[in-house]
Amino acid sequence: MAATDGPLAEPAPPGALRVVALGGGHGLAASLAAWRQLTSALTAVVTVADDGGSSGRIRREMPVLPPGDLRMALATLAGEGPRTQEMATLLQHRLGGNGVLAGHPVGNLVLTGLTEMYDGDAVRALDVLGELLGAAGRVLPMAAVPLDLVATVASVDPDDPARSRRIRGQVAIASTPGRVREIRVSPDDPPVPEAVLTAIAAADVVSLGPGSWYTSVLPHLLVPRLREALAATRAKVVVVLNLEPQPGETDGFSPEEHLAVLRAHLGGVSLHTVIADASAVVDRRGLLSAVQGCGAELILAPVAAPDGAPRHDPSRLAAALASVVGAR
Repeated sequence: MAATDGPLAEPAPPGALRVVALGGGHGLAASLAAWRQLTSALTAVVTVADDGGSSGRIRREMPVLPPGDLRMALATLAGEGPRTQEMATLLQHRLGGNGVLAGHPVGNLVLTGLTEMYDGDAVRALDVLGELLGAAGRVLPMAAVPLDLVATVASVDPDDPARSRRIRGQVAIASTPGRVREIRVSPDDPPVPEAVLTAIAAADVVSLGPGSWYTSVLPHLLVPRLREALAATRAKVVVVLNLEPQPGETDGFSPEEHLAVLRAHLGGVSLHTVIADASAVVDRRGLLSAVQGCGAELILAPVAAPDGAPRHDPSRLAAALASVVGAR
C-alpha cells in the first residue's frame, strides 16, 4: 500500500477527547453515532474480513479491501448538512436491476474506484471520501490487506460432541451452527496502517463493541501489531457489550460469556470499563464478577433503543460513554 499524505479533514480542536472506536458493520456504526455526540477527534478502525454480499463480490474480483464496513462507518460520520447527508444517502443506496451491478451499494463502488485511482492506497481513498462527506472523524482499515477469518466450530451432533469443523470466511462462520472454539486471521500477521497505530498511541479512549463478537470485535485482538498497540496505549479501553446473542455466532451466550471470550483474547490489553444494558443482564452478580476478573469496572445503564428493538440508542449510549470519560 502506498504512503499517504495524512488526513485531509480539518484537525480536531485542541484539547478534544481523542477516541478510537474499533469494530465493524452495524455495531461500529452504533458506537460511532454515540461517540460523535461527544467529540470530533474520532477515528474508526474497521474490520476488513467481510467476504459476503457486495464486499465479497468486489474482493473476489479486485485486489482491494472489502469496502462495505468502511463505507458504513463513513456514512455514519457524514456531516449533518443537507448536502453531506444527501451524499451519505447516495453512498448507502443499493443499485437495483438484475445485472452484474445489482445489489452493490454506490459507496462500495466509489471506494473501490478511489482506491484504484490512488494506486491501491485505501487510506488515502478513505480520507478523500471522508472530506467529501464532511466526516466528523476519520475512518481507517484495521489491516492494509484483506483478511480471512478461520474458525474451529464445535459440532451440534449430540452423537459426536467432540467433533469440530474448521470453517473459513466471515459469512460461513456467522451462519454455521455450533459454538466457536477458536478463531484466527489469515494472514496471521498482516501489515497495519501506520495511521492506525498512531491514533491508538495518541488516544484518550479506545472502544470495542458492540457488534458480531467473533467476526467484528475479536479480529482486532487477533492481529499482532494491533494487539500490541492496544496493550501499550495509555488510553482507557471501554467495552460495550451486545444487547442479545447473535444467531449462528453466539447462540445462548450470556453477557458474562461474551466477556469471558473477550478476556481469553486480550493478550495483555487492559480493560477500564465494561458497559452493559441493564435490562439485558439476568445475572448481575455473575457479570460483575466477570468484569472485576478483567480488572475493569461495570456500568449498567439503559443503552438500548426505547422502542424495545435490539439496537443501541446513540444518545443513551453517548450518555453512558460520557460517564466513563467525564464528557458533557
